[in-house]
Amino acid sequence: MRLHIEKERCVGAGMCALTAPGVFTQDDDGLSEVLPGGEYRDDGDTLVREAVRACPVQAIAVDGP
Repeated sequence: MRLHIEKERCVGAGMCALTAPGVFTQDDDGLSEVLPGGEYRDDGDTLVREAVRACPVQAIAVDGP
């Protein structure tokens, strides 16, 4: 699966970085971003799925299965 943060929607709540710190971080402006690579296997990684659900403004886009 490929993850992308829609910066224009992100409010910097940081729920994704708190939930899946190995996948998400926050930039110098406090907005979330995907750590380098940006592609993660959908092998049942519930932390990534929970981070997507936890985003209060649904700024995380998921492409692929």
